[in-house]
Amino acid sequence: MGFLSVLSCAHQWISSRLQPGDLAIDATVGTGADTLFLAQQVGRRGQVIGFDIQSEALTLAQARIRKQNDEAKLGSISMLQLSHDRMAEAVPESWLGAVGAVMFNLGYLPSESADFSIITETDSTIAALEAALALLRPRGIITVVLYPGHDGGAQEASAVLEWSSALPVEQAQVVMYRQLQRETSPFLIGIEKK
Repeated sequence: MGFLSVLSCAHQWISSRLQPGDLAIDATVGTGADTLFLAQQVGRRGQVIGFDIQSEALTLAQARIRKQNDEAKLGSISMLQLSHDRMAEAVPESWLGAVGAVMFNLGYLPSESADFSIITETDSTIAALEAALALLRPRGIITVVLYPGHDGGAQEASAVLEWSSALPVEQAQVVMYRQLQRETSPFLIGIEKK
């Protein structure tokens, strides 16, 4: 068995922290893989809110979720066609300081019919990360999968690295999971709130 993919590693980190009944956020719904994973982790009593600016992403995610045989075991899922930088205003006020996990899978929508010029933007991503950190409960986790190999991806990855590295250790612990031999390989940052 080799090393885990960055996505599998993100799922592993989150599954060790989320409990049934928890609150979770998918900051970048995409095709819905992380949304579905979070809904499975929080179970029937839990709730998941997903964000994406593209209606195609929400349609793909809804189709993925409908294919589940055990839909009754999933947490309630709300998907919003909004930028993740509007997270703080879009989630219920009661979620502040109560969220168990927030997942970011940056880049572009991985779909054959997608417009690859629509990518996550550095400024909105940093604003969303700040909102996510405020929403987390103590020991809650943010996972960020970064893709420096596409146009705009290296700049975004660099900004996220700079932002997360500057977090005070009294506020959060930050770790990175990365293949070191390829500069453009995707990598994962995990942020655990103290």
